[in-house]
Amino acid sequence: MKQVTGAVCTRCGHIVAADPDITVCPKCGGILDIQYDYDYIRSHVSKYDLLDRADPTMWRYLEFLPVEGLGTRPRLRVGGSPLYRADALARRLGIDTLWIKDDGLNPTASLKDRASAMAVVKAEEAGRSVIACSSTGNAASSLAGNAAAAGLSTYIFVPSRAPKGKVAQLLMFGATVVLVEGSYEDTFRLSAEAIDRWGWYNRNAAINPYLMEGKKTVSLEIAEQLQFRMPDYVALSVGDGCTIAGVWKGFRDLFEAGFIDRLPRLISVQASGCCPINTAAAAHTMDWTPQEENTIADSIAVGVPRNPVKALRAIEESHGVTVNVSDEEILAAMRMLGRYAGVFAEPAGAAGSAGLKKAVEQGLIEKNASVVSIVTGNGLKDVNNAIRAAGEPIAIPADMDCLLKAFDERGISPA
Repeated sequence: MKQVTGAVCTRCGHIVAADPDITVCPKCGGILDIQYDYDYIRSHVSKYDLLDRADPTMWRYLEFLPVEGLGTRPRLRVGGSPLYRADALARRLGIDTLWIKDDGLNPTASLKDRASAMAVVKAEEAGRSVIACSSTGNAASSLAGNAAAAGLSTYIFVPSRAPKGKVAQLLMFGATVVLVEGSYEDTFRLSAEAIDRWGWYNRNAAINPYLMEGKKTVSLEIAEQLQFRMPDYVALSVGDGCTIAGVWKGFRDLFEAGFIDRLPRLISVQASGCCPINTAAAAHTMDWTPQEENTIADSIAVGVPRNPVKALRAIEESHGVTVNVSDEEILAAMRMLGRYAGVFAEPAGAAGSAGLKKAVEQGLIEKNASVVSIVTGNGLKDVNNAIRAAGEPIAIPADMDCLLKAFDERGISPA
């Protein structure tokens, strides 16, 4: 990996070799960050080269990724998700320009496929045949799907509250699924013990620094899809902090390589019932406090975040905006995305847009701003809350009088 110079600890600055199975800093236990030789990258690829590439997947950005040569790629098509210009929704929100990045159209229906595809490659480089992780749902299903396509086995630990749609995916992909009674912190702790005990490859994004490198490809795609002209803001939901850290890393890598000439500001959105990262960011401190996991947005219900340092630095360095949204605001954003953009988002996937709406209403961003809102997961992941957001359908006998009555009761005028 000539483009990779090593991995540096975000806590003590210690540098280690970028071996495929590194986890945390061996000196202090801090989280590692993969470092690149940007001169090498510039000498081997330009943004115009990227625009000419036929490969639609995340692997089109090979020079920006910590993988050994061409190697083996996961069999699923990860990346290349659409970026929609959402003019009707922009007008409704009262901003100048809005794009929706629909990462719910990845193979297992979430942005987490990007991290899991990277995990599969690094597990193969490390000579492992079994991968494991803990997850609130999406990371688990993405790992199970990508590993199954590559012929690897998976052990998945999820809180027992995980939506049935996500558990069904895990089982269908052949994973060994452990539903843990307790919080995400309890689930994470048990998975870590099991991984240490049996020597499985660790897919947990806050432990494995390569996972963030997969997530950052969403930023590389956004930049390329916008012809490398940056929006003013990028809004996204935040749980343990790995995704927002990855998004920022992607933009920073492009900036350091000279592919973009400015960096967007991040809009960090958390659920009001579980917002430890935003609470710390608003107080301008790196010291966060554990919180309860009280939100319908299970994918971001992380009361003890595992990647707070990188997330808080991303918010600070980008001069970011923090917004907390209620479950009711998330449900409203699910309806809003569906009705005005044609995008079906799960609660956590819609949270970024809910936060964008609130940021506009509170005057936290300019009315003439250009914004990309990242939808991180598809609504089919959680159909119960989708019905809760949209409302029940009309259910009647096959009779015109009943239809007319139902229309009248709901104030529908079909003519």
